[in-house]
Amino acid sequence: MHAATDLDRIAKCCCRTTCKNTARYESGRAWLKKLPRIIKEVSQQWDLRLDSAYENSNMSYVIPVNCGHGKAALKIQWPHEECRFEADALKAWNGCGAVRLLEHDPDRHAMLLEHCSPGLPLSQESSFDSLSVLIRLLPRLWIPAGRPFKKLSDEAVGWSAELDRNWEQSGRPCERRLIEAALEYLADLSGTQRPQVLIHQDLHGRNVLSAQREPWLVIDPKPLAGEREFGAASIVRSFEFGHSRAGVIGRLQRLSEELALDRERVRGWTVAQTIAWSFDSAFSERHYETVRWLLEG
Repeated sequence: MHAATDLDRIAKCCCRTTCKNTARYESGRAWLKKLPRIIKEVSQQWDLRLDSAYENSNMSYVIPVNCGHGKAALKIQWPHEECRFEADALKAWNGCGAVRLLEHDPDRHAMLLEHCSPGLPLSQESSFDSLSVLIRLLPRLWIPAGRPFKKLSDEAVGWSAELDRNWEQSGRPCERRLIEAALEYLADLSGTQRPQVLIHQDLHGRNVLSAQREPWLVIDPKPLAGEREFGAASIVRSFEFGHSRAGVIGRLQRLSEELALDRERVRGWTVAQTIAWSFDSAFSERHYETVRWLLEG
């Protein structure tokens, strides 16, 4: 166990180099000020020995640790809407295709997670057929879902209400027809869904890591309860698997065929979510291009 002074030093040092995206928000800046104290408290609570924090953490603080479980990963979330119920999703999956939740402190938004070794993202593994990996994982994640998870239909209502305003406030970064297409799909799809399952709505090549217990494990769920077709949307638009018209349409076709999904519903959900998530994204131009290809295809 680290001495108290060591924990203070390590926590403050790590917080200076991670969670940079949270500083864009007032609540994020307030959370960053409290983060060293939270790290110290959960480290003492779970008897953790901290390593160096991962450099690519964006909206949460993640650091490898040693503890009574052996090697693990400590994740402390900046409390915001998309991270709600992440621990509940991991509990529901119980290690089936996803990392195991070892400990959870809901008051501090802290989780102790199974360590993935070697922990390389699927997006960096060129020797694997990445789409085959995801096609094998998805059905294992699609378990029946209800409470406490937010419904996709409710999320879609929020997107519909905000699309026009976000487009205007962002300076109309894409042509109006993309917004209209997203709104039309949201109106058509939300009320006609098939059975509700647990969806990882941000499943892409950086959220799947190589591991030992299983070859690949999913991390960082942003869970929703919705139909299976929506669960393919984040993969269709994942440009790390190839950003071209042929690549996007190929992923749409293959996911739909091999997972027995309704191709047009997959396309519609991909258009809708991609536009809804584009305005605050560093990759917005790629997302708009993806949507254009989908509308043409």
